[in-house]
Amino acid sequence: MSDALQHECGIAFLRLLKPLEFYKEKYGTAFYGIQKMYLLMEKQHNRGQDGAGFASIKLDMEPGERYISRVRSNDPQAIQDVFSQINDRINDEIASHPEYTDNVALQKKHIPYIGEVFLGHVRYGTFGKNSIESVHPFLRQNNWMHRNLIVAGNFNMTNVKELFDSLVELGQHPKEMADTVTIMEKIGHFLDDEVTDLYQECKNNGLSKRDASPVIAEKLEIAKILRRASKGWDGGYAMAGLLGHGDAFVFRDPAGIRPAYFYQDDEIVVVASERPVIQTVFNVDFENIKELQPGNALIIKKNGTITEEEIIPPTEKKACSFERIYFSRGSDAEIYQERKNLGKLILPAVLDAIDSDTDNTVFSYIPNTAETSFYGMVEAAQDFLNQRKNDYILKNKNTLTAQTLQELLKVKIRTEKVAIKDAKLRTFITEDSSRNDLVAHIYDVTYGVIKPTDNLVIIDDSIVRGTTLKMSIIKMMDRLKPKKIVVVSSAPQIRYPDCYGIDMAKLEGLIAFQAALALLKETNQYHIVEEVYKKCKAQENLNDSEVRNFVTEIYAPFQQQTISDKIAVLLKDKSVHAEVKIIFQTVENLHLACPKNLGDWYFTGNYPTPGGNRVVNRAFMNFYEGKDARAY
Repeated sequence: MSDALQHECGIAFLRLLKPLEFYKEKYGTAFYGIQKMYLLMEKQHNRGQDGAGFASIKLDMEPGERYISRVRSNDPQAIQDVFSQINDRINDEIASHPEYTDNVALQKKHIPYIGEVFLGHVRYGTFGKNSIESVHPFLRQNNWMHRNLIVAGNFNMTNVKELFDSLVELGQHPKEMADTVTIMEKIGHFLDDEVTDLYQECKNNGLSKRDASPVIAEKLEIAKILRRASKGWDGGYAMAGLLGHGDAFVFRDPAGIRPAYFYQDDEIVVVASERPVIQTVFNVDFENIKELQPGNALIIKKNGTITEEEIIPPTEKKACSFERIYFSRGSDAEIYQERKNLGKLILPAVLDAIDSDTDNTVFSYIPNTAETSFYGMVEAAQDFLNQRKNDYILKNKNTLTAQTLQELLKVKIRTEKVAIKDAKLRTFITEDSSRNDLVAHIYDVTYGVIKPTDNLVIIDDSIVRGTTLKMSIIKMMDRLKPKKIVVVSSAPQIRYPDCYGIDMAKLEGLIAFQAALALLKETNQYHIVEEVYKKCKAQENLNDSEVRNFVTEIYAPFQQQTISDKIAVLLKDKSVHAEVKIIFQTVENLHLACPKNLGDWYFTGNYPTPGGNRVVNRAFMNFYEGKDARAY
């Protein structure tokens, strides 16, 4: 993606179902779980750049023995930093106590981080700051083992203030207004209730407090706690939680907005945000990995019992399509094919833009996530060229010479790697004119492959703000002196903010919104802006279920291509000589390519939760009122 759109968070959960001695004997180490967690997190490095955390729980420890370990980092290389700290601590313990080396029982008793239950997280923060306190997993501590709660997740809630206020009404004093804190405290509140009720039951049956502890662990109903805690949640989430005694859960939102996949056998249960991560780390087949269903929780009891239970009735599934376009690793078999299909489906619009002149067109892509859709576009272009060859041969079969046929068969689609990102370049000067000149050189180009008679078609996975296109890519492409530059987005126009995890909180930053405003001015329809503001303002005190998205009216007067053409005007700097054309995928083709991920609110404004409509209206009011603030 040419624009710097930040990634989703990623979760990794692992429960070892055998005693640690089993892994020592089979795999040569009792640190098997830690090693696998490193791989699970590193394979999801793409999902988080500004923080990572790890937590572990040891089962069946005696009072006075440490059973929870946690380490977090907001270092630029956070995953490496986390596991360096873990490795250093383990090595120090073994160096100081050589008797631990081959004794699993002593390792478990004395060495931190070793255990049977693990939770990892890689983070990109959209709501909180990038301080160590904002890095997951979060820990809610208590001297009662059952009341210790560790939470990490990939989520944003649209109604954090309401959730915060509900905790205050319960008599709590949350330390900050962030969705992770409010969610954890909400779960913690009902966990406390459940433990208290079970203890009272044990007391009534004559059990001592100590004897009640294993009974509480066995009878604790995680599903009941989650059902009570999640009332009123509005957002997209895949969250994992560990309880101090060893119960664990992974819970997904009822619209399936955020992804979660799991695998289990007689040795392990593993959950991750992406399927190929599990495939690679545990060498298991695609079909053996299951998707956690929307509204369900995977519940793993301390005794190893595993169930998938419905917590919230699922709504219409609106899994985030940006996962398929950009966020998730393209090594997933389905995602790879879907991205190729995105490229294939947009070719007809490309052919219209170049008047079907493939002989004088070079196809390329903007590194690196658009590479797969580029393959799909080129395959479709080659099919088009082959059909054109066949038509020519059939039409001229009586006069076709061997030499002409040979020359015809040599013709192929021209592809080149034209854009090369200079990862080492840093824009260290803050003065605008100088800094802009540096930004323009973020991408290098390959000289000598474009003729003045050529069209240059370059595909990107999506266009959000268009800043890098305008300041760098189009300018650099123009240095090659093509006749026309056609920038292709394999995703539709991004018209609305996201409020479920992607950092697209402000409308005025979206190039499609800027283009619509410019068109409203040009066509003397800018009064619509004030009308939309008044409609949004009138809904401020309504319940979320009653709120409508009126921002759609900003785009309603115009066809998609009209907005695309205006985007091209806005992104073409006056120094650019080539004609510039911008093409976007249609929403219909997006759904054809990605049939299992129909979440498209950033393209259509059709938010899957009521809070989404409130957020988009708030974002519009912020724009209109000149407030530089997030809408959630």
